[in-house]
Amino acid sequence: MNATPIEKLEVSAFTIPTDQPESDGTIAWNSTTIVIVEAEAGGRRSLGYSYADVATAKLIDSKLKHVVIGQSAHSPNECFVAMVESIRNLGRPGICSMAISAIDTSLWDLQAKLLGTPLVRLFGQVRDVMPLYGSGGFTSYTNEKLQEQLGGWVEQGIPRVKMKIGRDPQADPQRVAAAREAILEDAELFVDANGAYSRKQALALSYVFSELDVSWFEEPVSSDDLDGLRLLRDDGPPGMDIAAGEYGYDVTYFHRMLSAGAVDVLQADATRCGGYTGFLQAAVLCEAHHLPLSSHCAPALHIPVGCATRPFRHAEYFHDHARIERMFFDGAPEPNDGALRPDLDRPGNGLVLKRKDAEKFAV
Repeated sequence: MNATPIEKLEVSAFTIPTDQPESDGTIAWNSTTIVIVEAEAGGRRSLGYSYADVATAKLIDSKLKHVVIGQSAHSPNECFVAMVESIRNLGRPGICSMAISAIDTSLWDLQAKLLGTPLVRLFGQVRDVMPLYGSGGFTSYTNEKLQEQLGGWVEQGIPRVKMKIGRDPQADPQRVAAAREAILEDAELFVDANGAYSRKQALALSYVFSELDVSWFEEPVSSDDLDGLRLLRDDGPPGMDIAAGEYGYDVTYFHRMLSAGAVDVLQADATRCGGYTGFLQAAVLCEAHHLPLSSHCAPALHIPVGCATRPFRHAEYFHDHARIERMFFDGAPEPNDGALRPDLDRPGNGLVLKRKDAEKFAV
């Protein structure tokens, strides 16, 4: 018998326009959808979420919520296994995994709230702060806007920033040079091609970017091209980390990437990889391979695991998501000295939905 059964699970979706048109090396967009899951048990209400399509919310409402309602609120791992088993014939990657992620993060938040403890303490805190890198610099930006955004983060105390490349490879060296000019010498500069380049194109440009002191090259080729990533890692300039993994939906994906020696830094996204449960699995793999882990997007959601996983390096302070989390959640922290800090005075993940502010964006 479950002492504290999950009594209710509700899902909602909201679509928020971007503050201006955005694009990267392979796609363009003008809005972002967030899928929010709230669960109830023992008089407590929790919150978890994913940045995903409305179809994710429909899957949660029609199928997955029935898998977890009635289960013990103190057994998120048991619920995770049950959800994975239930979508066997639907396919694990994509919408199914993002739906599981939204529920999983909500259920871990619920357990911590029932115990009256911050979620970071439940996971086992190993650091006081989660270091950040500012992330935006979209290919749709003018050079002036690019410099304003990246330079602004550095002025705020964030010592590393990332920009998008790959839309126009011939223009990329000049754009990267403009970014370097704006952030000066001491800040770290990251670039992200979102898989837009060919192998030889990426390898040639890696040496051009190295001259501008770029220290992180994310998805220079498709993250499915493990041989191509390994080529960049082996033959690219010293001092430039090759990073990928944001499209990992399960632990097997991360295992293959790490076993192939494809990256210097693994990325994982708790809104895609199976929630906090999947993120913790990725962290264990990183420890076993002696490689660092960096979280992708959703900065507020990653604070508990970012401060509780030993191989963690830093989190992506993604422009769109940071803006939405400030709009939607009471308890979403602001960067301080280039990092986010867990609020140890609030149970769970520390986030509460500002329902009235969110309602106008409801789908």
